[in-house]
Amino acid sequence: MHALSESIEQIARRFRIIGRDPRLLYALQVAVQVAPTDVPVLIVGESGVGKEVFAHIIHAYSPRREKHLLAINCGAIPEGTMDSELFGHEKGAFTSAIESRKGLFEAANGGTLFLDEIGEMPVGTQARLLRVLETGEYYRVGSSQVRKTDVRVVAATHRDLLELIREKRFREDLYYRLNTITISIPPLRERGEDILLLLDFFLDETSKKYRLPLVGLTPDAEDYLLEYHWPGNVRELKHFAERLLILHGGEKVDAAMLEKLLPPRSARLPVLYQPAEGGSSASLPPPDDKGQLMLLYHRMGRIEEELLRLREMVQLLGQRLATASPALPAPSAPAESPNAPSDLSIENAEKRLIVEALKRFQGNRKKAAQALGISERTLYRKIELYGLHHL
Repeated sequence: MHALSESIEQIARRFRIIGRDPRLLYALQVAVQVAPTDVPVLIVGESGVGKEVFAHIIHAYSPRREKHLLAINCGAIPEGTMDSELFGHEKGAFTSAIESRKGLFEAANGGTLFLDEIGEMPVGTQARLLRVLETGEYYRVGSSQVRKTDVRVVAATHRDLLELIREKRFREDLYYRLNTITISIPPLRERGEDILLLLDFFLDETSKKYRLPLVGLTPDAEDYLLEYHWPGNVRELKHFAERLLILHGGEKVDAAMLEKLLPPRSARLPVLYQPAEGGSSASLPPPDDKGQLMLLYHRMGRIEEELLRLREMVQLLGQRLATASPALPAPSAPAESPNAPSDLSIENAEKRLIVEALKRFQGNRKKAAQALGISERTLYRKIELYGLHHL
């Protein structure tokens, strides 16, 4: 298996990495380039983005691929047993040590050790890990015998390690030892159309697994999914695809139906929403007065953010149209009239820009969408919304 004989796209398919986001593909390229070396690698990214997949890629394209790749989640191991898990222990080293036991550094000798959520590792264990990285030497718990190991370490975290250093919860020297090569994986919400590509992949996979008919998505449903925050990233999307297919297999799904399957955009964590009794709209247990007030404040803040974003978008669209075709006149500014306040609305400004773009490119919607900086799908939806089929 040689990375040089495969393209990045082929490697992505082999490891089930779906998407065209440039940052994702760059992260994959870095993983392949660093794989033949023995330098430590630090993979950073939010929970659920697929950090462990990149550890498998690094191992698969390294000279160590015939040996073991072992993984440990540092956040799932009690602090008192972390040293034993990594370095092993001798019989009688502690109360429950009824026999000697190898640690991961010994079991993975010659291979790769993936330390997931390394930001949760106890500070004392960090010091011993640093020694292994620098000298390859370690001690089993309860032993004074020096042991040697030859292990390539790949670490991952969703935490800000520099912040943990400031809080004295992570060793600065260990950070710089691990940080030789850093691979940053973008969150799903920043990957645009990759969301729909991944959803299609998971729907197809789930359909074959459970023999369920596929679902169709309306344009407004696709827009809803593209605008959703996806706090659980790819992991959340996979579970959502299973839920969607089980509940709505064979149906045409719109945004209103998705609202019952996903938490509101303001929510950070997925929760279960049930239809209100006797109705079809999603409902939550009524919060207390203080909770209602905080919820209203939060929603008002979200509305204000959206309005600011829309104003910036309108200004940006105007600038793009003005430079899209220098040979043609820029869109005319709306007449300032105190008797026509509706001309100043965001909706009318957006409609005028779309009309101008369609006229400028003689109805070519692909070129108009590119000039406006939006997807063709969004442009088609806006045309439907504003009744611009005649253009």
